[in-house]
Amino acid sequence: MLDVLRWAEQQFRRNPSKVVKALELGNNSYLVATLHRSENTDVKDRLRAILDAFNSLDECIVFPVHPRTRKALTEMGFKPKANVRLIAPLGYLEMIELVSSARMVLTDSGGLQKEAYWLGVPCLTMRNETEWIETVDEGWNTLVGADKEKIIEAAKSFSPPDLRPPLYGLGAAAEKCVELIGSQSVLAPAVGPINAH
Repeated sequence: MLDVLRWAEQQFRRNPSKVVKALELGNNSYLVATLHRSENTDVKDRLRAILDAFNSLDECIVFPVHPRTRKALTEMGFKPKANVRLIAPLGYLEMIELVSSARMVLTDSGGLQKEAYWLGVPCLTMRNETEWIETVDEGWNTLVGADKEKIIEAAKSFSPPDLRPPLYGLGAAAEKCVELIGSQSVLAPAVGPINAH
C-alpha cells in the first residue's frame, strides 16, 4: 500500500491534477472528509451528528461524496453550509493529491487513515474503533466516533507530535519481493505423482 502511495506522489508531483487548482485550494487551507461506512450512512442519528459537525466548522471541508452517502444525504434533505463543498468521488491519484495538501482528514475509511499518516496529515476517525491503532498511539489519529462535539473540538485543537515514525514499512515491499524471487537459484522440486497405495 505504501509502495503505491509513493508511486502516486511521484505521478502527481510530475503531473498535477486539475482538482486542487479547480477548487482553488491553498496548501493546509482545507479539510478533507470521506464518509461511506454503513454504520454512519445508514444510521440517521450518527449521520446527522457528523453532518451537523461539518456545518458547524468555520473551515473549508472538501467532501468527495460516495454514492451510498449521496443517497443518504438526498433522503435526509441535507443542506451543506458554504464551507462544506460536496464534490463527486475522485480517482486514487486525485484523492492522494487532495489529501497531501490538506490540513486534516476526517474519515471513516480504513485505508485513508494510513495514507494520511504517511502523508503527514492529522486524521480524525469517525468510528469508535480502528484497525490501525498504531496511528492513534503515535498521536496522528484520534477516534471521535459520530459525536458532534468531539468532531468539532478535535477539528479545532487536535495537533500531532513532531515525530512520525515509519510505521508499516518504508515503501519498498515490491522491490524486496523482486529481489527475493530473483535470488532463488534453485526452484522447489516438482511434486511427483501421488501413489494411490
